[in-house]
Amino acid sequence: MSPANEPRLSKAERTAQAREQARKIREEQLKKEKRNKLLIGWGIVVAVVAILVIIALVVVQNIQNSGPTPANGNVHGGVTLLANNEVVKSEPATVNVADVPAPLTTKPATVAAPGAEAEAGKPVKVVAYIDFICPVCKRFETTYGESLTNLRNEGKISLEYRPLGFLDQQSTTNYSSRAANAAACVVNTSPEKYADFFNLLFERQPSEGGAGISDKDLKAMATEVGAANIDSCVDNKEFRPYVKVATQEAAAIGITGTPTVFVDGKQWDGSTDLNAEIQAAISAKG
Repeated sequence: MSPANEPRLSKAERTAQAREQARKIREEQLKKEKRNKLLIGWGIVVAVVAILVIIALVVVQNIQNSGPTPANGNVHGGVTLLANNEVVKSEPATVNVADVPAPLTTKPATVAAPGAEAEAGKPVKVVAYIDFICPVCKRFETTYGESLTNLRNEGKISLEYRPLGFLDQQSTTNYSSRAANAAACVVNTSPEKYADFFNLLFERQPSEGGAGISDKDLKAMATEVGAANIDSCVDNKEFRPYVKVATQEAAAIGITGTPTVFVDGKQWDGSTDLNAEIQAAISAKG
């Protein structure tokens, strides 16, 4: 049947048809509005989640880059030993990688280590930058550890160790920084056991290229030397920012390897007998 021959709708039918069409249009509008509301709602949720993720990342970054110094540790990453394993006390502080200058592009002719300079009326100051996975550092300790201990006990020197994470890439677990953190954990609560823990770390030094000593075993070693429990300190990486700052500060002043040793602020070049260098400094003090 052609459209021309179709029966004309009555007014009531046309009205009903228009209402039906309007209803369908309204339903489509409501569906569209509902979809838009859902999209807006999910958009807000996604935006909030994104903001929270960004905040979390910032917080984590800050945690990684800033943190407390351990009790008995100075802002340069050092722990100073005196006679009979007594440790020099230090004021609580916070360190931040952002405060450390950028590493030098070229090594200076003379490296000046902060806080390593001689002090009038005090014992000769020996400052040693070391890394717990460094084989040469272990050889240094084997060669000079006993004589340095004797000089400490005689009150002729103070001996400050600054453990670094220079050789983190020489293990698969950032062992250098983990070991330095564990040592900081020990000195934080059991300073009288620091020297024993320090010596044990070198005695059991792992070979380069492996996983290093596990956190579990580092905790057990602290207990073995009689230190207070360091489990939560190790698990929370409490002093990793402290180690990171010390490592970057060392690079910033021109230190390129470990061990690097200073005697009353003068860098020992390693070509002479360290004991002779120290005795000369002791004599110079009168």
